[in-house]
Amino acid sequence: MNAKPRLYLFIILVGILLLAAGITTPRAASEDVVEDIEALGKAIFFVEHLSARNNQSCASCHDPTVGFTGADSTTNASGAVMEGSIPHRFGNRKPPTSAYAGDSPNLYYDEVELRWFGGMFWDGRATGELLGDPVAEQAQGPFLNPLEQALRNEYILCVKVMLSEYADLFTQVWGQDIRDCGKDAQAVYENIARSIATYERSEEVNPYSSKFDLFWDTALAAGKDVTLIKCGPGGGGMMGDCLSDSTDPNNWINFTGLGLTEFELKGLASFNDPMKGDCASCHSLTSGPDGYPLFTDFGYDNLGIPKNPENPFYDMSPKWNPDGENWIDYGLGAYLESAGYPYEVYSTELGKFKTTTLRNVDLRAADGFVKAYGHNGFFKSLFDIVFFYHWRGMMDGNCMGMGCPPGMGMMFPPPEVDLNRKMLAMFPRPLVEPMVAFLETLNDGFIP
Repeated sequence: MNAKPRLYLFIILVGILLLAAGITTPRAASEDVVEDIEALGKAIFFVEHLSARNNQSCASCHDPTVGFTGADSTTNASGAVMEGSIPHRFGNRKPPTSAYAGDSPNLYYDEVELRWFGGMFWDGRATGELLGDPVAEQAQGPFLNPLEQALRNEYILCVKVMLSEYADLFTQVWGQDIRDCGKDAQAVYENIARSIATYERSEEVNPYSSKFDLFWDTALAAGKDVTLIKCGPGGGGMMGDCLSDSTDPNNWINFTGLGLTEFELKGLASFNDPMKGDCASCHSLTSGPDGYPLFTDFGYDNLGIPKNPENPFYDMSPKWNPDGENWIDYGLGAYLESAGYPYEVYSTELGKFKTTTLRNVDLRAADGFVKAYGHNGFFKSLFDIVFFYHWRGMMDGNCMGMGCPPGMGMMFPPPEVDLNRKMLAMFPRPLVEPMVAFLETLNDGFIP
């Protein structure tokens, strides 16, 4: 992987941000300053004292051992929402991965595709408008969220940083006297977030070291375009398979010997083929700035995921959840409504959540570790959610895309929000296991 072009681009961005903040250090345009900001961001990311009870860090909900998401197997197996710094306080969604998210643009509406893209959080509320960087805005959120790290204000956060062992590094990097929190705690708050965002964009968090990445490089060297891989003709229907066709250069059989097994290649082909799973229409195989797919288009969709009845947010006090067990998560639409967008804008987005990257989707700390999937953690294994995609696609296809009558083949509970539900591609049951096998190749740390 050659990340140099992206690094130089980021150095320029950092320089612009420093100049905008009135910091004119000559190191603003060097690789050293980026490395120092990464080191500062990493230190902040993993310390627990930047929370109300000195017991919660960013890594508490975004642990690298499980792909920078929730690392408590017991929690994942039930409500999937991590407990905040103050006991018995919970947010309303499972933590998404904080890796491979650095290229998400500011939240915007695409007039051609008629869809929203960008922003951070499941609902896009870290739009990027305030800091010019949605990743940094997302990093600000948990510190002052009463249900997460629960600090009262920016001043307290500044004081805690001032008393830390990395206070001198903060002053060195950002040119601010961290000892004077009363002067500009807001600026410190912003630079803390920018430091975290820099670390989250680093090669350490985004190493592109999976089995798939090695296959991608090998295929590229062999002159093959992985973005065109597909299944053979025919083989449709409930019992269909991903057929081989050696006469078609883009058929999966012609990608053998490049690093993936035939089983994994069938999964990749069905994942990418518009006539099969068509997952790549949202979890894109298009190369990102580092030359590898990010497996997301940063868009928003309603997949029809059921409510997670074990979500602890339902039991939170009316102060935090006035709707109690009747609370419904409307995702992007709810954010747009709260931001003042008119009904005709937000109503078409109700129930939609951000398409996250699939990288490290099955990275687990140990055998038997439970990971949760979906914005509310309803699904408890990679097989479960892939099978759900298959089942929902078959129901949509067999019921003409209108939704099946109540009681017809209801293997899963009804969607939490049926409005604006995306029609999923109809792919056959035999392709579920190959697709799972392919997704398991996206875990970083692969050793041939």
